[in-house]
Amino acid sequence: MSDKRRLFIIDGNSFCYRAFYAIRALSNSKGQPTNAIYGFITMINKIIKDEKPGYLAIAFDLKGPTFRHKKFEEYKIHRKPMPDELADQMPIIKDVVRGYNIPVFELQGYEADDILATITKRAVAGGYEVSIVTGDKDMLQLVGPGVNVYNVHKEGLIYDKDAVRERYGVAPDGIVDLISLMGDSSDNIPGVTGIGEVTAKKLMEEYGSLEKVIRAAESGDIKSESLRGKIIRYKEQALLSRELATVDRDVPIDIDLEGLALKAPDKQKLYELFSELEFKRLLKDYSSPGKQVSGKYELVDGEEGLDRLIKELSGQKEFALDFETTGTDPMLCEPVGISFCWKEGGAFYVPIGEVKGGFDKAKLFDRLKPVLEDKNIAKIGQNIKYEKLLLAVNGVEIKGPVFDTMVASYILNPSKMNHNLEDITLEYLDLRKTPITELIGEGKKRITMKEVEVDKARDYCCQDSDATFRLKNVLDAQLTEKNLSKLFHEVEMPLLDCLTDMEFSGVAIDTAYLGKMSRDMEEHLGKITADIYGTAGVQFNINSPKQLAEILFVKLELPPVKKTKTGQSTDVDVLEALSAAHPLPALLLKYREIQKLKSTYVDALPELVNPKTGRVHTSFNQTVTATGRLSSSDPNFQNIPVKTEMGRKIRKAFIAGHKGWSILTADYSQIELRILAHFSGDRELLKAFEGGRDVHAHTASLIFGVKEGDVTPEMRSIAKTVNFGIIYGMSPFGLSKELKIEISKAKEFIDAYFEKYGSVKVFLEGLVEGARQDGYVTTILNRRRYIPEISSKNNSVRQFAERAAINAPIQGSAADLIKIAMINIHNVIREKKLKSKMILQVHDELIFEVPPEEVEEMKKLVKTRMEDVVKLNVPVKVQVKAGGNWLEAA
Repeated sequence: MSDKRRLFIIDGNSFCYRAFYAIRALSNSKGQPTNAIYGFITMINKIIKDEKPGYLAIAFDLKGPTFRHKKFEEYKIHRKPMPDELADQMPIIKDVVRGYNIPVFELQGYEADDILATITKRAVAGGYEVSIVTGDKDMLQLVGPGVNVYNVHKEGLIYDKDAVRERYGVAPDGIVDLISLMGDSSDNIPGVTGIGEVTAKKLMEEYGSLEKVIRAAESGDIKSESLRGKIIRYKEQALLSRELATVDRDVPIDIDLEGLALKAPDKQKLYELFSELEFKRLLKDYSSPGKQVSGKYELVDGEEGLDRLIKELSGQKEFALDFETTGTDPMLCEPVGISFCWKEGGAFYVPIGEVKGGFDKAKLFDRLKPVLEDKNIAKIGQNIKYEKLLLAVNGVEIKGPVFDTMVASYILNPSKMNHNLEDITLEYLDLRKTPITELIGEGKKRITMKEVEVDKARDYCCQDSDATFRLKNVLDAQLTEKNLSKLFHEVEMPLLDCLTDMEFSGVAIDTAYLGKMSRDMEEHLGKITADIYGTAGVQFNINSPKQLAEILFVKLELPPVKKTKTGQSTDVDVLEALSAAHPLPALLLKYREIQKLKSTYVDALPELVNPKTGRVHTSFNQTVTATGRLSSSDPNFQNIPVKTEMGRKIRKAFIAGHKGWSILTADYSQIELRILAHFSGDRELLKAFEGGRDVHAHTASLIFGVKEGDVTPEMRSIAKTVNFGIIYGMSPFGLSKELKIEISKAKEFIDAYFEKYGSVKVFLEGLVEGARQDGYVTTILNRRRYIPEISSKNNSVRQFAERAAINAPIQGSAADLIKIAMINIHNVIREKKLKSKMILQVHDELIFEVPPEEVEEMKKLVKTRMEDVVKLNVPVKVQVKAGGNWLEAA
């Protein structure tokens, strides 16, 4: 086809379903599902970009019966109703289409297919070349001169006359008759019962049409008695099927073909829609190019310019700063430049090092040190911990109050997916920032900031500090308005100093021990591999799900458990379920466990040792989890396994970095259950903690109706799962899966729990109801988690939100307590000038590196500060141990 007068017409419903199922569940912070909307927009943009159509239109189905239902009541009766999450998105999708200025066609009583057929007929008559965008094979009947079908489901596969014949064995005008014979299960078009696609193709190839097939059956020309009987018996059904499959090309709609010319989108409308939907990436394309962060950005040139800058900085109450560097690891990268801003629309850039006009790094930091370490000047930054670490490596400590815009954004809405500067500048200031890719490119052509022209680096870096400075006042006002200032200024900002010191200190790793462990594991894997091959009776690629499925379900004929898009699943749940039926799945589970531990930790950790410090430096993240807990990355130290003996052995590799020093661990005992007792005021639960009882044994005695002394280990284990399951809002189904028992039995346990702990039930139900009314829940320090999904019409989405409403105040309060404890301990270590260092935080546990002379003092200090952090209605208990490594101290 040529590009002249080229019309693309889209089956809107086909697009929507495709988008909905292709993209994982997404929603904005208000709980509005958005995956189908996002996918729909992506496909529209792809067609416009790749195909460059001159004309474009979209047709949608409307609810309600069509003329086909009058002919056949059961038409499409088997088709499941549109999922609630997709139905919620349909009106917005149509708003988006209108924002693109794409004409929409829909008419009650007719399907989108009929409308597309009608537009096609008139367009071809008017000299247009038409591409019908759909995944529906019915539409192939329209293919002909000037018409093709563009199947977006298959990466833009084009069906012309030859492609139709190659795929279905018939010309486009034979598609309807083919469907009349084989039927179409998706639309409940019956066809001829007992005839599938292969037979239908053979009949059409031999006889050419439905009428000729019927005549051949009635005349006895078809030799197969069974096939002949089916055609004769279901003749009327086949003729009805042809009526149902034939599109109506004369739908009574008004069509102005020239009015379908592709128009420029309504950028303002799309900007408003994408803002509401929180499509940050798309917003960048539709915000006004003129609405950028901009100002007077000056390059500091020479010593006189630097003198003036430092003098100006010294006289400020606060300023924002931002570094440009050669990489993302502040412990290893080199600074390229630094910008400062203390008034909106004005900033200064100081180049550093080998770039044009760059100042000597050591001399520059020596000059800036007094102002950066001035306790009377507040410093503002976006992820300012990065700046603090980079400067710490270079002998400078940022002192004085700090304001981190990234953390502020997180405190205001912890459910947001990210809080990067580009996104929050757009969200809170309605201004765009230059993307970093405009400077350094992407992929193989990517360069470092050191190679960027100094003027471009100046503008980019100054834009960052300018945006950060502007954001500070907006975010600070919102924190005050939502009663979150105390949490931000008294917990999250002081925590930054503690986290900076922890990351800077790093952790010592016994690489020799891990090397031996790796070799032992390799030997173990070899033995298990031999056992696997022997048990399976054949060698195969153990890491190939396809080959493994072939062994399990074809060769060994084990019962399939669940399917994936690519075949039978062989995941952990499946292998566990099959372990009772055959020894091979258990061997595979052991193989996977060892292989994962070896690759993820044993082999990986030595590679992460910093060559300058000889230690591993993780990054603690304040802005990731929705509950307020810290997370750890590069590497994730909070995920070091503890449930298996082999996993626990990895902790032996975490050692003190100095000879004779110890690792000291301090772990809150059942802190979340104690918080539950505090919040709920449940007498039975309070009594258990006040009496110093084993709360799991106590719960077991209550739900099993026995004395505590008669509680068995199995009873206690069940009660422990129930205790913690309640905190996570676990349903009977979830508990049954966890305990591997019947759902009815799991429900009995939960009912028994709430019968004995009645006030806990009232409290948890109150959390859910409060979330429904307010849209959020709070922790002991008033940390908010917004849960808009709690009003969702979708049952599974709503239940997930209810579980979050129960868990967030409890888990979030535990996070609040340990953060305050960390700040207090860190401050005392500094005040007393102790040599001990806090090196890790893992959920409810703190890990320290301690010299021998400070072990006893640190045990008392840490225990006291953790237990006295906040006064609860129950005693808070902390277990403190010391040892030569993390395993010994655990």
